[in-house]
Amino acid sequence: MAVSILISFTFSWEVYPAIALMIGIYMGGVYGGSRTAILLNIPGAPSAIATALDGYPMAKRGEAGTAIGVTTVMSFIGGFIGIGVLALAAPLVSEFALTFQPRDYMLLAVLGILLVGSLSQGSLLKGIFAGALGIAIGAVGRDPLTFTERFTFDLQLMEGGISFIAVMIGMFGVSEALLQLHHVHTPSLRQKIGRILPSLATVKKHLPLSLQTSTIGVIIGALPGTGGDIAALMAYDHAKRVTKAPERPFGEGAIEGLVAPETANNAAVGGAFIPMMTLGIPGDAVTAIMIGALFIHGLNPGPMLMIDQPDMFWFIVGCLVTANVFMLLFGLTGIRLFTKIVEMPRAVLIPLIMLLSIVGAYAVNNSVSDVYWMLGFGLFGYFMRQYGYPLGPVILGVILSRLLDDNWRRAIISEREDLGLFFHGLFSSPLSTVLFVAVIVIFVSQTPLWARGKAKLFGKTEKTA
Repeated sequence: MAVSILISFTFSWEVYPAIALMIGIYMGGVYGGSRTAILLNIPGAPSAIATALDGYPMAKRGEAGTAIGVTTVMSFIGGFIGIGVLALAAPLVSEFALTFQPRDYMLLAVLGILLVGSLSQGSLLKGIFAGALGIAIGAVGRDPLTFTERFTFDLQLMEGGISFIAVMIGMFGVSEALLQLHHVHTPSLRQKIGRILPSLATVKKHLPLSLQTSTIGVIIGALPGTGGDIAALMAYDHAKRVTKAPERPFGEGAIEGLVAPETANNAAVGGAFIPMMTLGIPGDAVTAIMIGALFIHGLNPGPMLMIDQPDMFWFIVGCLVTANVFMLLFGLTGIRLFTKIVEMPRAVLIPLIMLLSIVGAYAVNNSVSDVYWMLGFGLFGYFMRQYGYPLGPVILGVILSRLLDDNWRRAIISEREDLGLFFHGLFSSPLSTVLFVAVIVIFVSQTPLWARGKAKLFGKTEKTA
């Protein structure tokens, strides 16, 4: 939102300062979403949804300073890995991204939907219900392929769809404010602000995980139309699967639950620039806006830009490096001031959350109807929390709904609406086969049958030993 607003201020600028401004906002915005996710359980951006799962429990324990310090350093590491891949291997990664067919994007969306098991923290069935609800919300409005109305009930208000930002702010912001009303007289917990910078031992311990999740972030970021939100959720799920003995359980303040999404979503920034710079295809919504900015300034992003103006490529890489360094510096300063937010009396904090939620929902489209949606979903999210339904899968469903729906139909159309040809394509392409097998394995691994089989297998192995 900040990039789209500020692009209008840069029309009369020289191209280099204009691009530098937008890159700085982009990098800072992706990182900045973790602050409110940790302190208030309200993600400042969709890519910070997974960060809130373990960041907020740490803040409730009085460890907000530690959580912000870890996310800052890990965001810095992830950002540099993404920039390094952009600088050294952009053509190779973009070539790999081009091998993705519509059916592969559809399978990637299905993989994302199956992450409900990681976000549920409890009943898988409740997580599936929440994810399905999110897909239904994301499908509201006019169909982009046929322009027919779906789930609009003949209401003009719903023809344009429901903004996922309004859903996210309502589900997390308003519902959190309503939940805090139960504890309005409870004294706020004083935060322990000791060592902010994580120790070298902590960084070394989690470096292998950060390298793995940064790789996920770069690859997902380089796929057109995906971005850091999907990368962060997939990285969180990966961390839960590979971390054998976390110091705390995931969802209760695990450091790995901060490392994975924060390295992935910042690595996805460099990844998103890869198709933009090499092919002229946006990796996410922000790079789509930046392509427009380059056109405004007389540049044509794509292969010819790399040939005709290689200095622009290296200027963008340099801006990303500079933005990443200053993100680390600014991220580690002011932590004591930011953590005071959690220590504010709830009677002050709750109205402040509501006010910022209303302003945030309105500012996206300058629409009062988005404020109504936000309040409605906030009330609905409050009752979901009261009955133990997770909110993360709802937002995930809304985000992935369009990716799943559009690419499913594109895949069917490309196979002449023949399901036989579609399934033949799944097994004739190595990439499609790998993704399809991954979907099956992840789905089966989240069922009780898998847990029982695993317990029996390991039980027999121990007895034999």
